[in-house]
Amino acid sequence: MKHLFFGMLTTFFISATPSTLQAQTSVHLEKISKSKSRTASPRFIESIEINPAEGYVAAPEIKQELTDNSTVKIYAGAAPAIENYTALHFKYALLMNMEVEALANTALYSFIDSWWGTRYRYGGQDKDGIDCSAFCNKIAGEVYGITIDRTAKDQFRQCAKIADSELQEGDLVFFNTRGGVSHVGLYLGNSYFVHSSTSSGVTISSLSEDYYSKRFISGGRLQK
Repeated sequence: MKHLFFGMLTTFFISATPSTLQAQTSVHLEKISKSKSRTASPRFIESIEINPAEGYVAAPEIKQELTDNSTVKIYAGAAPAIENYTALHFKYALLMNMEVEALANTALYSFIDSWWGTRYRYGGQDKDGIDCSAFCNKIAGEVYGITIDRTAKDQFRQCAKIADSELQEGDLVFFNTRGGVSHVGLYLGNSYFVHSSTSSGVTISSLSEDYYSKRFISGGRLQK
């Protein structure tokens, strides 16, 4: 089924055979558009409708609201626990091209959603404006219950250093944007991290973007 996605028609679908549906209970979401620039600002899909494969008899549909005038429609037949996932999970799963099951940390994505778009302000610590290290300080404390230092340099010293290949959700990622450790974000998965960007405020970016890949220093694992 085709939907309007920022002026372009894109078809979203999930296909599976009855045998694979019996063997797996996971629901996979596939981002069809491959032409989107990696450096473009993240955008959310206005509406999503996912139908079962042809010949598969689905359970009753579930509808959930994403934003005003936008809904996500799924069918519960392929995953018994699909009702545990909300529009918030689908929203960020599509944004980061991840399986919805990988976004099990509802507190994390609720926190991100509540801060999304908050402008960057050097030294800021609230929703009138927040800088990168203050944002990581807040998300570490409120989501993970970990107290970390205030500045990016102090947070870097506080962490156990890890390579990008070892990154897991909740790790910090450090960058040299203006000399030494000068920017920090929190890793989410699939190369994506959330941070307070000077250009876009609180947003999600990818380590594979040229700007960040060239400036990446190290990952950092926090200890409780």
